[in-house]
Amino acid sequence: VQLQASGGGLVQSGGSLRLSCATSGIDFSVNDMSWYRQAPGKQRELVASITSGGSTNYADSVKGRFTISRDNAKNAVYLQMNSLKSEDTAVYYCLAESFGGQIRYWGQGTQVTVSS
Repeated sequence: VQLQASGGGLVQSGGSLRLSCATSGIDFSVNDMSWYRQAPGKQRELVASITSGGSTNYADSVKGRFTISRDNAKNAVYLQMNSLKSEDTAVYYCLAESFGGQIRYWGQGTQVTVSS
């Protein structure tokens, strides 16, 4: 199983980035997918999630700015991040869950740094 996150980088405040998480070794279409982030000295927190059926959920801090989407044909999940703020600086991780969360796979993180 592999979850490969990419798309992070350094961006100015107000800018945009699009994260991608390419997966292999899982039945992607039945997995609920999420993006988490972890800032230095803070706990990992949920940013956005999308179920296998396409329902989405967002942290209040990113509502209206971030959009999660998935492409079952490409076995990938995306996070479009707009109007980025310095407080969005963190390592972003993707998570695949199935069987009600009993099976979970994490991807490696991708660093997002927003300069003010």
